[in-house]
Amino acid sequence: MTNTVTNILSHDEELALRKPIEDYVGKIQAEIDELREEGTNKVLEYSEEIEVLKRDKIYTKSEKEARISELNGKLQKAKEIEAKNKQPINDKIAVAEKYLKDHYQTDYYNKVVESNKYEVQKAKADYDKKLKELEKEHKDILSGLSDKEEIKEENFIYKNRLFDAKLEYTKNMQEAKDRKHDAFTFEYHLIDLLKMSNFSFAEKQAQKIENYKYSFNTRDFLLKNGLYIAIILVFIFLCIITPIKKNGLQLFTVNNILSIMQQASPRMFLALGVSGLIMLAGTDLSVGRMVGMGMTAATIIMHNGPNTGSVFGHVFDFSTMPVGGRILLALVICVVLCTMFTTIAGFFAAKFKMHPFISTMANMLVIFGLVTYSTKGVSFGGIEQSIPGKIIPKVGGFPTIILWAVAAVAIVWFIWNKTKFGKNLYAVGGNPEAASVSGISVFKVTLGAFIMAGILYGFGSWLECIRMIGSGSAAYGVLIFTALTYSLTILGIDTNLQFVFSGIIILIAVTLDCLKYVRKN
Repeated sequence: MTNTVTNILSHDEELALRKPIEDYVGKIQAEIDELREEGTNKVLEYSEEIEVLKRDKIYTKSEKEARISELNGKLQKAKEIEAKNKQPINDKIAVAEKYLKDHYQTDYYNKVVESNKYEVQKAKADYDKKLKELEKEHKDILSGLSDKEEIKEENFIYKNRLFDAKLEYTKNMQEAKDRKHDAFTFEYHLIDLLKMSNFSFAEKQAQKIENYKYSFNTRDFLLKNGLYIAIILVFIFLCIITPIKKNGLQLFTVNNILSIMQQASPRMFLALGVSGLIMLAGTDLSVGRMVGMGMTAATIIMHNGPNTGSVFGHVFDFSTMPVGGRILLALVICVVLCTMFTTIAGFFAAKFKMHPFISTMANMLVIFGLVTYSTKGVSFGGIEQSIPGKIIPKVGGFPTIILWAVAAVAIVWFIWNKTKFGKNLYAVGGNPEAASVSGISVFKVTLGAFIMAGILYGFGSWLECIRMIGSGSAAYGVLIFTALTYSLTILGIDTNLQFVFSGIIILIAVTLDCLKYVRKN
């Protein structure tokens, strides 16, 4: 059956193992196809025709209605046949799936996997043998040479031969990998035909895992995830060094992690807003000033009693309003102010093709000037103490502000991946000229991204204002950089040098992240 020397299945032997399975399932598939012919297949055909006809502008309204009415009649008959044949088809699918479950692994796939092990071993053995032969041949040739140029040429030839051997080894290993992968996917090819791609959750996951294993490459993985790996390594280092220098104080505890997540939650809104602009190959330099403006406005509204500072000489007092009304008003004002300024920056970026770097830098300066001039840089005190408990209470020690961030991520993900606007955003970010030619309004999409960023900034600044009162102690900071600052302070590093460490970490992490794009190009 198999090669007695290597136990490797030949191509014909592998096909012979698979043939009984293919024939058995193929016979059932033919019976299912016959049952689907006048039912499911016609339903799909008529449904597609109706959708095409609705979009077609050649026919008059009466002609469309007549044709659609005719197709609906045929569609109804096809659905009746489909319903009638549904159970017989499901029964046949169950028989085929049971057969595959009982026979595919034992009669075919496991034998291919076993053969694959020997195939890999043979490829490695052949490669090692080839390397030894080349090395021996190279030494023999060098022993008879004395001229430097000839030795140099021989070394060059030897390197080329090693490269060719490596190339051949890589090809053989890839062929073995492909063979095993094809054996795995063939089962799902049969199931795909049986169930018309209607895989179960377990089947989908099994295919995803196999495809990930098949396409996994260690170097690509390190390049793709270099940024995250760098951050994790820094955090691990800090977790190790902090207890040593601080008499056993642990950085990696549940309370500290929750504190970091709590303080990072408002910033998640800001990051999501900027991410939408980055997708358009832009950025936003004004986000920090925007948050400061929003927090100032929110503090003025949610302050208990007359404010300690004034705006353009006027002292506001919203304490006569109900607390709930003040909270809602503060949110609305934050969103309106932030959205107003991002819309201005977005308009210049979209209308005049101005780079967001310029339009948002102008925004940054304008906001800083307006806020500083109107308030004279005077503090407005804190917000009413009861507000944080109403918006971001702690439940059993768990800060619910984290749930706000989770909700924001889910909503923005849905907008980016499941809506027309999100798909247009990717299209414009990828190639604005091609997007424009395909009928997408680059102006509207760009302006929409800035408006969305403004809304997120408004929510973020509002939550940050509330958190500053309701979060308690500012423990270890926001994610890795606050943890870094805290640990460096414990280690006695000068405050100014901490900026140097932060800059180096950013440079290294982003360099690792950029390597994947350099390699791709």
